[in-house]
Amino acid sequence: MSQSEDPYEDLKITTGAVVEPNTSRVNKTGSWRQFKPVIDAETCIACGQCDTFCPDQAAKPVEGEDFYAFDLDYCKGCGICEEVCPVDAIDMIREVK
Repeated sequence: MSQSEDPYEDLKITTGAVVEPNTSRVNKTGSWRQFKPVIDAETCIACGQCDTFCPDQAAKPVEGEDFYAFDLDYCKGCGICEEVCPVDAIDMIREVK
């Protein structure tokens, strides 16, 4: 086959998708999350690991306090925050609807 031949030339289906670029801060979770993070404010040392590793930027420091909180509008419930917390201050609990 020469380089000028396109093996997909006759393909009549659309492949891929064109999606408006944005961040996970634009895409709210909705009602499908199965687990949500619950933080023990007394145990949290405000190290920021949850914020650093959260793929949805849902963990944020509480202003004027020494702990973090989660914006559940954007949290997908993946549990990465629980895994990276060095003091086990985060528990993933089943979401009750």
